[in-house]
Amino acid sequence: MSSKSKRPPPDPVAVLRGHRASVTDVCFHPSRPILFTGSSDGELRIWDTIQHRTVSSSWVHSAAHGIIAVACSSLLGTNKVVSQGRDGTVKCWDIEEGGLSRTPSLTIRTNAYHFCKLSLVKKPVANAKQGKETVDIEISNDSRGKTAENQLEGSKTFEDHLQDVLTEETYVEGLQYVAMAGEQSSEVEIWDLNTGERSVRLPQENVVGSSSFSTKERGMCMAVQSFLLPGSQGFLNVLAGYEDGSMLWWDIRNPGIPLTSVKFHSEPVLSLCIDGSCNGGISGAADDKIVIYNLDYPMVILIGFKFIPLYLNLPLTPFS
Repeated sequence: MSSKSKRPPPDPVAVLRGHRASVTDVCFHPSRPILFTGSSDGELRIWDTIQHRTVSSSWVHSAAHGIIAVACSSLLGTNKVVSQGRDGTVKCWDIEEGGLSRTPSLTIRTNAYHFCKLSLVKKPVANAKQGKETVDIEISNDSRGKTAENQLEGSKTFEDHLQDVLTEETYVEGLQYVAMAGEQSSEVEIWDLNTGERSVRLPQENVVGSSSFSTKERGMCMAVQSFLLPGSQGFLNVLAGYEDGSMLWWDIRNPGIPLTSVKFHSEPVLSLCIDGSCNGGISGAADDKIVIYNLDYPMVILIGFKFIPLYLNLPLTPFS
């Protein structure tokens, strides 16, 4: 296709002005018409996406270090937002009527000073049609692996359940974790947002039954995503991209060694995103490539008295 026949870029719906330094990250609220933005001078702004105006502005990290990432999730509740700074801290803030709380409800001192953005846990959702509209419904991760629609069959109509999903908070205690590159830049750390304590390091040393595994030769962890597979019973999975272009898939039940390792890129992995169903994802790298891949469900086989999950390799479809 010639350059003359290319369509012009679309006009923006709105341009939000007010930051005094580079905007480093943005994040929509999961259920309210609110946008969070963070900048390199440490300012976190809350925007009304309907009226296109600033609701509040707070300096949540020092101007010398700035903000790397801002994130919120339905799993944290509807009144929380998390900020990550290059000052080695992650802070959890309450969203109040006038803006952010004056002080963070939790401060985690990670001692990690780099550019890898944190990841809150992503829970799978399924699209459902209601009339002419498409609505996202969270998929249950109960021990039977059934979806929410199957659980409620015979007890509630689909419309009743849909209304519950739209009106109730989807707060789930026990899933309030954050994944990020660790103090050792080639490692990934999982922190508990309830206690402010580090729960797991990937790879974890001295794990019984695991051979010694190191990520140092892969270079820095450049991007990370934490998520739940459908029917995973709430066990956390982590996908991490590294400086050498490789990616590792971890199940935190076995933190000593990853489930699988692939190298789709020849240059550092700069971004990762898991899709809404948590069945696949996409990666971008410094080699100018975007790769789409599937995350296959585990096959479980019985060896002796232990169930050993075997994960298939990650098939890829190059994006052109």
